[in-house]
Amino acid sequence: MSRFWSAIVADLSPYVPGEQPKIAGLVKLNTNENPYPPSPAVAEAIRGELGADGEALRLYPDPQSAALCAAIARREGLAPEQVFVGNGSDEVLAFAFQGLLAQPRPLRFPDVTYSFYPTWCRLYGIGFETVPLADGFALRVDDYAGGGPVILPNPNAPTGRAITRAEVARLASANADWPVVIDEAYVEFGADTAAPLVASHPNLLVVRTLSKSHALAGLRVGYALGQAPLVEALVRLKDSFNSYPLDRLAQAGAAAALRDEAWFARSRDAVIASRGQLSGDLAALGFEVLPSLANFVFARHPAHDGAALARALRERGIVVRHFAKPRIDQWLRITVGTPPQCATLVAAAREIVGG
Repeated sequence: MSRFWSAIVADLSPYVPGEQPKIAGLVKLNTNENPYPPSPAVAEAIRGELGADGEALRLYPDPQSAALCAAIARREGLAPEQVFVGNGSDEVLAFAFQGLLAQPRPLRFPDVTYSFYPTWCRLYGIGFETVPLADGFALRVDDYAGGGPVILPNPNAPTGRAITRAEVARLASANADWPVVIDEAYVEFGADTAAPLVASHPNLLVVRTLSKSHALAGLRVGYALGQAPLVEALVRLKDSFNSYPLDRLAQAGAAAALRDEAWFARSRDAVIASRGQLSGDLAALGFEVLPSLANFVFARHPAHDGAALARALRERGIVVRHFAKPRIDQWLRITVGTPPQCATLVAAAREIVGG
């Protein structure tokens, strides 16, 4: 701590991102990256944007990311003014917290969820209440009916469990006087998107990322879908903070990724197939595995401590995510890797737990 720190900095408990270890040969299943490379069209678009001599890099990017917003709007069946883009969905969510969710009543979200939510609340001075998940870590929409703003991840992280589009519609209607944000970082892997509800719910903001679904974690591209007044709030904040959140290469690469629907479908289907295989293999070893609609599974073994399992896997060159937090300290969040990566994990787990 320094005497030059502001009170805001001194009181923060920063979010802790997943480890990015630099160990050769590691099977990295801890941060939910897509196990497959992005569409070849992404690199081609980036090379085209650079040009032969990189001349374009001396110029600022489009501050409105108009071409990318148009590409997202076409994909989602919306108007460009209903789309906001930012530097990863974390930046988009941070703007949503400050611009929409800072309300006179406390913000509500699950007690087991994305751990950035309480960090943003403390950073922006937002009162919040956590709502306990039901048995099996299920989300109960009725627990959030009326009373104030809400943010829900769908599917939830780190559990992977999801609610239906009809339940999101019920949630938005039950909180019609308050903003409702649905964080869809993992929705492309089998859950219902709430995007079609935007037209009929002026309080609904849907937030997405290309990090997982389109294998662009390294480009940092996120976006939000909502009626124009909600999007305008995010734009006003962006232009009061950083008018150029997405560089030229990210804009070009992201737009190209969205155009290649065939690559997206193949990659998504491969991840879903591996998720089913991994869940079954772990269950056969005695693990309890939650039903997941994300690109990860959440699992525990009744006879083995969660932290000890994570350490034992790491000793075998496999990194998974363990959270030393109430209710989930016996669980592991395991990213769905390629079939060989998943097979390596299962073999190591078999060695550790027997069976």
